[in-house]
Amino acid sequence: MPPPPVAIITAASKGMGAACARLLAQRGYRLALFARGSELGNLATELDALAVTGDLADSAAIEQLVHQTQQRYGRVDAVVNNTGHAAKGDLLTLTDEDWHRGLDLLLLNVIRLARLVTPIMLAQERSGAFVNISSFAAVEPDLHFPVSAIIPRPQSSTSSSTGLAGCG
Repeated sequence: MPPPPVAIITAASKGMGAACARLLAQRGYRLALFARGSELGNLATELDALAVTGDLADSAAIEQLVHQTQQRYGRVDAVVNNTGHAAKGDLLTLTDEDWHRGLDLLLLNVIRLARLVTPIMLAQERSGAFVNISSFAAVEPDLHFPVSAIIPRPQSSTSSSTGLAGCG
């Protein structure tokens, strides 16, 4: 019998991230939850999950998430890349720092996690899945969320065999 699947979920302390965590826990996944919010510990206790506190814009924190997940579970079968909003405000008043942080938060976190987790998935006997949850502004640009609006909506699909359908 294969071991239970393991999922990493980012921005997991509330909202869609917490909903995905609860859904995957119901489907038998062991979870590694990542967020900045103080609510993370409560959710991790509720779901018997690993809680790693950090910021998605911090590459060292993402490395720590993957390392701790590997240490605890020995595998990664799924990643749910969920994130909050980047800086919002008037297009002309956002600073370069706001734009760089937005790219770290909305784009580079996906790349960093994929770069760290894909080799783990490829070394396992069964493949894995990535689900990237994007901002509504990627579909319907909004002047109040200019940073979120520049990242196009990714085109992807999930397989019902991963247990991720309905999450994202």
